[in-house]
Amino acid sequence: MTETVLHFVFTLSGAGCLVQALRKAGRDDQVIAFSDDLSFGPIDPADASLRAKWVEHELGERDWNRSPTSSERVWDEARFPDHRKVAWLTRRSASEYAGFLDWIWRLGEAPCEVVDLSEVMISYPSEHGPPRPPVLAVSLGMLHPDTIRNNNLWDLAEPLQMTVRDRYLDLWRQLRSENAPLRVVKGDNLVSAPISFFDSLLMSYGTNNWQKVIRIVGTAIAAEMDIFQASDMVLRARIDALAQAGRLEIRGKSALEMFDSEVRLPRLNSDG
Repeated sequence: MTETVLHFVFTLSGAGCLVQALRKAGRDDQVIAFSDDLSFGPIDPADASLRAKWVEHELGERDWNRSPTSSERVWDEARFPDHRKVAWLTRRSASEYAGFLDWIWRLGEAPCEVVDLSEVMISYPSEHGPPRPPVLAVSLGMLHPDTIRNNNLWDLAEPLQMTVRDRYLDLWRQLRSENAPLRVVKGDNLVSAPISFFDSLLMSYGTNNWQKVIRIVGTAIAAEMDIFQASDMVLRARIDALAQAGRLEIRGKSALEMFDSEVRLPRLNSDG
């Protein structure tokens, strides 16, 4: 009897890339995707309605985290008690790291394997010119399906050892007890952070000239090339909060509408 393999992925983009790679490789493994970004908002208790209220109040998002309807994106341990479980982890993405920790927390004592991409280097063939140096994989969602398939990244799956599992559980237990507004990557760990954590970074990109909010958000996301700390939803909400506090001037309805709004550093005597 063929063993059924379940892959657990903590972004929808990563799940989409993995599904395509598996199908191109002729594999029918099922992929379970988690869309909730647990790098922000309350995590204890694990109450979706409380998180939704927090997101609406702090980030201004009213229709956040609607549940996916795809049958390949539904998690129910009772449905898969005897299947081989493979989780895809990167400690370079706050949201994926948090999603993985929460998954381990909920898994109980069931055995699992992990594909850890945190230090995986990917080589890309160069059609013209000298060979390109290998680069960090960083996140499953950044990899083309052909790259996943050609490198057989699923072969990197290794059983999660109990000592490592206990460290992950202790880390998530601590983060749950702190229940901070944000969780960010620091070295090899995930740590709690205040809602204002990114404010100084965002302010550093402000200038005396008007800039689209999307430009500042994009620059902040790319500030650490090998780490993903926050979603655009968190960053644009903080820009809006900075504008409301008078630390930035805004032109447009709201920084939440980041494609249509602009900000700049305040001017004492502004002629617009």
